[in-house]
Amino acid sequence: MEVTQTHAQGLKREFKVVLAAADLAERVEGQLAEVRAKARIPGFRPGKVPVSHLKRLYGRSIMAEVVQDAVNEANRKIVEDNQLRLAMDPKIDFAEDRQEIEKVFEAQADLAFTVALEVLPKIEAGGFEDIKIERLIADVSDADVEQVLARLAEQNRVYTVKEGEAIAQNGDKATLDFTGKIDGEPFAGGSGENVDVVLGSGSFLPGFEAQIEGMKTGESRTILVTFPDNYSAAGLAGKAAAFDVTLKGAAAPAEVEIGDGFAKGLGFEDLAKLKTAIRANIERDHVAASRGRWKRDLLDALDKKYVFDVPEGLVTQEFDAVWRKVEAEQKRGGRSYEDDNTTEEAARADYLKIAERRVRLGLLLAEIGARVDIKVSDEEVSQALAKRARAFPGQEKTVWDYYRKNPRALAEIRAPLFEEKVVDHIISRAKLTDRKVSRDELLKAHDEDASGAGGETVQESVPQ
Repeated sequence: MEVTQTHAQGLKREFKVVLAAADLAERVEGQLAEVRAKARIPGFRPGKVPVSHLKRLYGRSIMAEVVQDAVNEANRKIVEDNQLRLAMDPKIDFAEDRQEIEKVFEAQADLAFTVALEVLPKIEAGGFEDIKIERLIADVSDADVEQVLARLAEQNRVYTVKEGEAIAQNGDKATLDFTGKIDGEPFAGGSGENVDVVLGSGSFLPGFEAQIEGMKTGESRTILVTFPDNYSAAGLAGKAAAFDVTLKGAAAPAEVEIGDGFAKGLGFEDLAKLKTAIRANIERDHVAASRGRWKRDLLDALDKKYVFDVPEGLVTQEFDAVWRKVEAEQKRGGRSYEDDNTTEEAARADYLKIAERRVRLGLLLAEIGARVDIKVSDEEVSQALAKRARAFPGQEKTVWDYYRKNPRALAEIRAPLFEEKVVDHIISRAKLTDRKVSRDELLKAHDEDASGAGGETVQESVPQ
């Protein structure tokens, strides 16, 4: 087998592989000899089947195996002889001339093909002491705890049905039937039966609940509202709608006494234990929000510090995955590029940059993780998988079996664990300073980061 490099530019390499016809014939004959020794064909004694007969029966399938073995051998030789680290599986191209292919299958012509591949870039990841990161810290106030406590009380409030010809008032739970129309025509998702809404809660469209107040049980009324300009379903945004509403019933709110009895109803020993649990949950939320912010800043810093070529194939693969999600979200929300004040061409360009960033950071984190020998244990993967399975009540076993039987899917569980470990390693060596902020400031910063293009995780691009 003769292997010759024909192209080398950037991360791309191309090789020409030639296996002489005589070598092809020799490999085929060797395979036929093995088949002859094992073949059991009616009319012939074991081991006595003529080779010419075997060739007529199995010649093409044997040649196909020989060709595949030659491809695999060539790939191994190219990688080993040139000490390459492949970004993706090589692309193999054979001659397209039909007659030439037939000659190869008859071992009357050399087998020639090209192997095109991309290699991983060499990444020199140095120290991280020059990276400066600010970590936002927010204390949990008593007011924060009381706010959550009040929300829990509202969620667990008991309502007493108003008997007779009741009148719906602010704070009541109203039970409604309604049909929404735009320009006189019903629209998808605009109708409902026996739908409960607490008047004054702001759960429905602006102005809807206020027009329910004063209605009597059994009364019907047409309510006019306008969908907000930023409504999630772009086809409805900014449009005026008329809802034919019937009040089926109304229930008055009962007073909720927030004390030990209320806490016990939620499974806690007393009110103090409930408040302690609420505070712990808020603290976890603060830590998660803060981490999201400083992780975004860290990835931004790494993206600026380490600039290197990335394999085009990996970028294309990443872009395709991102773009599929973008199109799915657009379809689900009924939005268009015009709704987002952009064009498909501009959106593609933006998401291509995101894909390049994710691949670059993924390769960088993988290199850093390998250099410091970061590992994700099977136990850690199992714990994360169990958490994922619990998110699907009643389907835990199905989810568990799916991931356990699908290595690629299981890698999606392992990758973010690996990424977080590498991020923790880097941040432990960077210059980290803390800044106290209010809860509102922390959550606002977190929300802004979550909506930004650079706040995405890079887990899908981290090779394992």
